[in-house]
Amino acid sequence: MSDTDLRDIEALNARTSDGIAVVTGASRGIGAAIAGRLGADGYTVAVHYRQDSTAATDVVEKITAAGGTAFSFAADLAEPDTGTAFWASYDAAAGALRDVPVRVLVNNAGIVVNGVIEETAAEDFIRQQQINTTAPFLIIKAALPRLADGGRVVNVSSGATRVPIPGIIGYTMTKGALEALTLPLAQHLGPRGITVNAVRPGTTDTDMNADWLRGNSEAMATIVAQRALGRVGGPADIADVVALLASHDARWITGQIIDATGGERL
Repeated sequence: MSDTDLRDIEALNARTSDGIAVVTGASRGIGAAIAGRLGADGYTVAVHYRQDSTAATDVVEKITAAGGTAFSFAADLAEPDTGTAFWASYDAAAGALRDVPVRVLVNNAGIVVNGVIEETAAEDFIRQQQINTTAPFLIIKAALPRLADGGRVVNVSSGATRVPIPGIIGYTMTKGALEALTLPLAQHLGPRGITVNAVRPGTTDTDMNADWLRGNSEAMATIVAQRALGRVGGPADIADVVALLASHDARWITGQIIDATGGERL
């Protein structure tokens, strides 16, 4: 692709957000916030979920109530053929929109298996690896023919890759692999004008962390004390960073790991 072609693509992206933004694990938490923000930015949002159709429908309804466009689709990322099955489910839900280019792909879905290495069962580790690392790889691979030139891929990693937390050692390993994918993929897709970046959230006030964080003043105080910005982050804090990377303004940023922890343990 010539420099002129790339400039034409960048000019198109500057004028419009026309196209699809696919967000995995978008029925709750950070994923739901990303979906809502991208919907507000003008994308038609494909809200992926595994089994909670009610929560996914709620995300879609909130986007449409705000004047946006969205639809939901289900896919189990633990399945070995997830790349093929994911996009088959997407096509079935998208209908006529299946021919609209995918301009943004956000790999947000993930699970956390708690435990130090001695406590981590092999089957739990393998399932976590499949969902957090293998699935994004296969989803991206299968997406390449439908991903628009000048598009965006954003991988959601974790601040745990920078700050050691032995109690989620397997999770950290999977997110480290996702970061390792980001740099060579950015190089590989650069000739198409596609940027690839990763975002590292810190501990965030979501339903996934509700059991040990919400209402636990000691845990809250510990986290706040470790952050330069002096508070616990919320889903919108992460969604806004992802939206920036998905925007035309970030057209010259690729192959980067963006820390979005609020300055954890600086």
